[in-house]
Amino acid sequence: MNERRDDPGLMMYWAFDEGAGTSTLEGISKVQDDIQYVFNQAEFTEPCDPQWRPGVLGSGLSFDGYSTYITHSFEEGNAADNPEYLSALSIGVWVAPRSYEWGHERKLAAIVNRYDLDRKQGYLLGMFRHGTWSFQVGLEGGEWKELWSPDGYELPKNEWSYVNAVFDGNQGEMKLFLNGKEIASSTLPRGSRLAEAADTDLLIGKNNHSSMLSEVFSLHMFSGILDELMIYNRALNAEEVAAAYQYVLDSAHEGVQPQLKYDEIKLDRTPLLSDRHRPQYHVSPPAHWMNEPHAPIYFDGKYHLFYQHNPLGPFFHQIHWGHWVSNDLVHWRDLPVALAPEKDLLAPDGIWSGSATYDADGLPVLFFTAANDSASPNQSVALARSTYTMDGDSDLVHWVKHPEPLIVQKRGMGAFGDFRDPFVWKDDDGWFALVGSGIEGEGGAALAFSSQDMMNWVYKGPFFKADIQKFPYLGPIWELPVLLPLGSDKHGVNKHLLLVSPVGEGADVEVFYWIGQIDKQNLSFIPDEEEPQLIDVGDFHFTGPSGMVDPKTGRKIIFTIAQGDRTSELEYKSGWAHNGGLPLSVYLRDDGRLGIEPIQELQSLRGNQRISLRDKSMAEVNVLLKDVHGDMLEIQLEIEPGSAKQFGIKVRRTPEGEEETLLYYDSSQSMFLADRTKTTLHPGEKCGGIQGGKLELLGENLKLHIYLDRSMVEAYANGLKSLTTRVYPTRKDALGLEIWGDGDLFVKSLDIWNMQSIW
Repeated sequence: MNERRDDPGLMMYWAFDEGAGTSTLEGISKVQDDIQYVFNQAEFTEPCDPQWRPGVLGSGLSFDGYSTYITHSFEEGNAADNPEYLSALSIGVWVAPRSYEWGHERKLAAIVNRYDLDRKQGYLLGMFRHGTWSFQVGLEGGEWKELWSPDGYELPKNEWSYVNAVFDGNQGEMKLFLNGKEIASSTLPRGSRLAEAADTDLLIGKNNHSSMLSEVFSLHMFSGILDELMIYNRALNAEEVAAAYQYVLDSAHEGVQPQLKYDEIKLDRTPLLSDRHRPQYHVSPPAHWMNEPHAPIYFDGKYHLFYQHNPLGPFFHQIHWGHWVSNDLVHWRDLPVALAPEKDLLAPDGIWSGSATYDADGLPVLFFTAANDSASPNQSVALARSTYTMDGDSDLVHWVKHPEPLIVQKRGMGAFGDFRDPFVWKDDDGWFALVGSGIEGEGGAALAFSSQDMMNWVYKGPFFKADIQKFPYLGPIWELPVLLPLGSDKHGVNKHLLLVSPVGEGADVEVFYWIGQIDKQNLSFIPDEEEPQLIDVGDFHFTGPSGMVDPKTGRKIIFTIAQGDRTSELEYKSGWAHNGGLPLSVYLRDDGRLGIEPIQELQSLRGNQRISLRDKSMAEVNVLLKDVHGDMLEIQLEIEPGSAKQFGIKVRRTPEGEEETLLYYDSSQSMFLADRTKTTLHPGEKCGGIQGGKLELLGENLKLHIYLDRSMVEAYANGLKSLTTRVYPTRKDALGLEIWGDGDLFVKSLDIWNMQSIW
């Protein structure tokens, strides 16, 4: 509000009332400060302004947690150079945090700062772990003083709070105020003065001395909305702070605390919808980073799927459980973060992967890996319950953690220190769990546990373990074990599917599986064949398995992460990293092999059919394909090889073939392959080379079911193997298709549809 610029001693004032644009006015000096934001200039999507949201008065500015910040430089004669500023300083600001930073190197996620800690100069107001916050100053004479919020006065996420920090050097006091009331104070020597960080810019939303991650990402940045930032060169008293708080309440909120709707602060996927590489019908977070999707569960007519998520930016850091809900396993809706690290002794350092099942009353529960770096080991199995019985919320937005871990690893229980990713299921005999670990000196293992009440668990020994001497690629540790029933084979023997993801030295980080039987008495697994198989023969683009039995249809469905294939620099520019793979139905074939197919519900995404033909030569088909272009397509293709030994289809092809990706079968080697040597001309993209693996067609024609979704390429061959890969063409006309072979071949059938976005 303009009249507030006349407050005595007001040095700097950002009202953030622009509501649009890439700069904001500092109201005292009348300087327009640039707002740094990753999409001010965008390489892969449409440029757009920083995100402006409703504030407590007018608009506020949303900070994305990794790229949004403001630099305010000082010129000769600026108000901040007033000598009075060195003996007194007050900061008032309305803050609505979206996420909390982990606090690497004990640094604050800065709200506003102009400091140099090495020289013990300047001042810093910012947030720390789990909503704690602090005001810190450097004093003349070389002292650095810190005043922290006490327990119980953390800044809540997704809510407005009014924060004030006061330095009164003359009186020798520092104070913190929250929502108009004093919550903390400390004494200083009377006559103290700030040691000015004269050669340092003032930054809003970014720490002056951020730690760097992967040489690209600045940590300690504010995530959320700021409004009405005021900095004074005098010490406000308690009455003035209370009056400033009440002024906002009375001016625009009928005398009550400003309210913030979740939709006004949530991460917004809109800027990414036009990203030419971001998949649009694959499930993904609204923005930033995801790891594996996990814990699928069906409840009250809806499917729920969770995922490993860093809401602060497109990098691996502070891991939460993101959450989607769907009516059909295809169209997903973003929900608030389900589980986050909190200020407790259970999981203060991360909520890592897990699974979902039902309690004795049929209500959903989540089992997760609780990360606590102060414990040894730093990972245990914990549980969270839905509040459904209290609030009837079928979206299952709210979850309450059981305060203590349910399963804590002891020495002799697998590889000590590696104990994660519980997969839990319930049957008539109780609850059972597999936990990813290893056996010292032997290799990866899935450890087995049982319970009669879901709360007290008994260790039963290794469910299954690797022979690392025979199969060194299975690695020393297994993550993400998944067990799904496959039903009876043609001999009436009951079979199960065991999936694992190896990690550690020498591990091939892919999804390996065995088909076999369960020894229920010993709670162990007996594979039909000792050597594991791959579902997907791509290279590290089909990982992070989870699975469920769909109660509606009885299908066994697998979910995976579709890893990207990019540098940290490109993930910074893009604002996102990774997405989910398409849900995959798995079943036991009559020949004993594992059958795989994308779920049928994906047909609901089909738009116009672009082509449908039967029994044509390669030349005839390619003439017809010249008019078919797209980067969001479904393709069904059957090729009779004729004289060709290598044959397939080129996708994401420029008209003259400067960029293209070839999916093909090599019959002489029985290999299903993707050739990415011409996929992209971009000097910074990593994707390239040839990847693939064994596929025995046993005389069948090649039958491909392909999904193109911008950078995603998923090809399913003969219902036996998939090949998932990533492509990032440079040219916008890399949209063509071409049938290819090294001899005469016959296209038995080809059907292509446009595909629609799920967002």
